[in-house]
Amino acid sequence: MTGVAAWLMVSLALGVIVVRRRSLAVALVTIQALVLAITALGQSASTNETIAAAALALRAVVLAGFFWLLVRRTRESRPVRAGAAPLARAGVATGLALALVWLVPELGLESRDTQRAVLTIVAIGLATVATRNATLFQVLGIVLVENALALAALGLPGDSSLVIELGVTLDLALLTVVAGVFH
Repeated sequence: MTGVAAWLMVSLALGVIVVRRRSLAVALVTIQALVLAITALGQSASTNETIAAAALALRAVVLAGFFWLLVRRTRESRPVRAGAAPLARAGVATGLALALVWLVPELGLESRDTQRAVLTIVAIGLATVATRNATLFQVLGIVLVENALALAALGLPGDSSLVIELGVTLDLALLTVVAGVFH
């Protein structure tokens, strides 16, 4: 995992917590998921890793289509205001990210940059869920945490199990779809 890809994913996640438009947030999460899939494909050395990368790419495309459908079908008569201003939301996410990086011990990932990026994306996802009132943004926060878990799986030394990676991806994708349906 390169530091550039990891921090690009962090930048995209930070954009999700600050933007107002749902369609822009969906685009940022989709780009983040595609960066994750491309990185996984670039790192794949075996057939199982290539299958896992393809599953991540398929997940990114399916969730993007699902979120675009939700945005189109659920136009709001008036904007759902967030509980905090964009700068305050970014501050909460940054503070939580710094606390996690400081408090969480080594996770055993290959790169220290990857560990910091994973913890930062988790913090941004949690802050998105906690500070946004619109249901779609809360679901996008869950997807951010899911992307962070997939990034952590990519950063593990050695081969990780295909069944574990696909299982986590499927579980969290189903959670996202159920939450979106109730939206």
